[in-house]
Amino acid sequence: MTPQSDEDEVWRQIVASFNDTAERDSADQPWPDSENVPAEPTRRVVKPSEEFEEDLDDPEDKQDDGEGEEEGHYVPPPPPPLPKLDLPSKLAWVALFGGPAYLLVAAVASWHMEGWALFTAVAAFIGGFVALVVRMGDGPPNDSGWDDGAVL
Repeated sequence: MTPQSDEDEVWRQIVASFNDTAERDSADQPWPDSENVPAEPTRRVVKPSEEFEEDLDDPEDKQDDGEGEEEGHYVPPPPPPLPKLDLPSKLAWVALFGGPAYLLVAAVASWHMEGWALFTAVAAFIGGFVALVVRMGDGPPNDSGWDDGAVL
C-alpha cells in the first residue's frame, strides 16, 4: 500500500465512526472515579438567615435620608466650552455642508438648476473639504509639552 492509500483508509474510518458514541470505561478516564459527576445533581434547599429576613421586612429603617445613595455617585465636571472658530473655518464648514444641502433641497423640490449653480454647489463642497483638511495641521498643538500628555 502507498502512504496515500493508508491516509485515505484512516480518513474513511474517522468518517465512519463520526456518529458513534464513545464507550464509558473507568480505565480510559484520566481522572479518578470520585470526581465523576452524577447524572442528576443533588438538590439542596438553602434558607436565608434570620438577619436577612429582618432586612427584607424593614427596608424603611435602613434608609439614611437619601445620603447613602449619593455617596458612590459620580458627577462629572462640566465640559470645557467649544473653541471659537475663525472666519475661514466657519466658511469652510458652511461650504462643506451648504453645497450638498442646496443640491438635496433643489432635487427634492424639483427646481430647475442652472449649470453655474450646480457647479458652484459642487465646488463649494470640494473647496470646504480641502480648506478644512489643509487647516487641520500636521503636528500636536504647541501647548502639549514634551511628553504629549502621557501619564503613568
